[in-house]
Amino acid sequence: MNGTKKRLKLLSIACLLATVAAAERPNIILDMADDMGRQDLSCEGNDRVAQKAGAAAKPVEGAKSEVAAKPKGAENAGDADKPKPKRADNAGDADKPKPNVVIFLADDMGWGDSGTFGHPLIKTPNLDQLAAEGVKFTQCYSASGVCSPSRSAILTGRTPYRNGVWRHLSGNHDAHLRASEITYPERLKEIGYETCHVGKWHLNARHQFNVPEFPQPGDHGYDHWMTTHNNASPSHKNPDNFIRNGKAVGATEGYSAQLVAAEVARWLNDIRDPKKPFALSVWVHEPHSPIATDPAFMDLYDGHENAKYMGNITQLDNALGQVMDALDRAGVADNTFLFFTSDNGPVARFGGTTGGLRGGKRSSHEGGIRVPGVARWPGHIKPGSTCTTPVIGSDLFATVLDMVDLPLPADRTIDGVSMLPALNGTPAKRTVPLFWRTHVSQVGDRVALRIGDWKIVGNDVLTEFQLFEIEKDWKEEHNLAATHPEKTEELKRALFDVWKKIETEGPKEWWLTERQKPSKGSTLNY
Repeated sequence: MNGTKKRLKLLSIACLLATVAAAERPNIILDMADDMGRQDLSCEGNDRVAQKAGAAAKPVEGAKSEVAAKPKGAENAGDADKPKPKRADNAGDADKPKPNVVIFLADDMGWGDSGTFGHPLIKTPNLDQLAAEGVKFTQCYSASGVCSPSRSAILTGRTPYRNGVWRHLSGNHDAHLRASEITYPERLKEIGYETCHVGKWHLNARHQFNVPEFPQPGDHGYDHWMTTHNNASPSHKNPDNFIRNGKAVGATEGYSAQLVAAEVARWLNDIRDPKKPFALSVWVHEPHSPIATDPAFMDLYDGHENAKYMGNITQLDNALGQVMDALDRAGVADNTFLFFTSDNGPVARFGGTTGGLRGGKRSSHEGGIRVPGVARWPGHIKPGSTCTTPVIGSDLFATVLDMVDLPLPADRTIDGVSMLPALNGTPAKRTVPLFWRTHVSQVGDRVALRIGDWKIVGNDVLTEFQLFEIEKDWKEEHNLAATHPEKTEELKRALFDVWKKIETEGPKEWWLTERQKPSKGSTLNY
């Protein structure tokens, strides 16, 4: 992997347009092959060849301004004035090179929103290449059906209601990622890592972002950060709301994903200490609305009614390629764990597709929480492999710590588990079942819990339940609650037990005092 790879962008636009023109025009709702839903608790070789299609776009340089000093943060209400416990210094083998960690997170990208996962039109050559060089997870989940909560779980390894970010933080709310939470960047800094976060943040409420009285990215372990509070504004084109290390970046020229990738490349090349390992978070804004797509990508789907959205996916894929190129140029790709995923399912009215899964963003059905997942770690992950073991965003915390031989915090519940055993064909041993609660869901799918092949979905007040044998029925078309009462009761007991413990440990005063009205038909607003 020495030198800069030639990304898979060589097919002519004329040929690509011919391919698009030959396809049907209506919005696509895909019926994935049934084996995409099966679970054999192993990872096996995949001979699929990445599609050599896509188009190159000239990278847009990010705004060049001086790096500002990192602001000092402070703990706030909800932290109970608890200092973070001192952790054991366990750096593993001091002579063993520590792996770099890159988490690339899309925003509202659905399970079916890429060629990598079966869409017949959307071109994602760089994600295709990443899968060809690593592993594709067919049952990768976000920790919530909505944005802020799932992001908090990636950093902390804890389900959102437990870590406090129980809702999306778009307005003025008490909730935020508390200073007392332990993030994997913080743990890695303790053993000599440099850290950087670029892109969306969304772990503070609106009135808390870039305010020193509340924890900012720098207080959660990032040495360098260039972020927005929530979405790119006014859209993905020329966003003017980036903050770099506490200071406004100001006007930019270009599209958000490319600006984010340019900042990543700048940090890798000009700012980080090349003698140190690093952890890098790349959280792009695409394809979340308001969508703006570079004509170079939209023209690939010229004449298609969904060209804007599909081009936006290719736009973020291009940014992924820029990041992969930057890792190659820095000579660090061979020792880097790169994980690609999304924060939740898609929004159909903007053009997103779940690939045939039930529901979408905000739902605890599969369409709201099953997301693309691809990982590459040369020498550790078999190229071109497929993993059918269910994994979830909160597993990334434990996975990263496992990679560097750091113990999990012993003073709190960690919901996630390391993915590394699954990559070797060993079942993941979970002490806490996969669990979801999404406060803005419809009334009937507020919560969900999965154990093995079975998944239970409950309403907001936990009085009505649906049961699915998710391995066989990945579209959730057949409710088995009435025909399998014993299994239903078994999963109900597990669900009640998990929720009771979350209520005990999490800052429930934040959701019990929430002012937002419940969603239509719901009794509870959390």
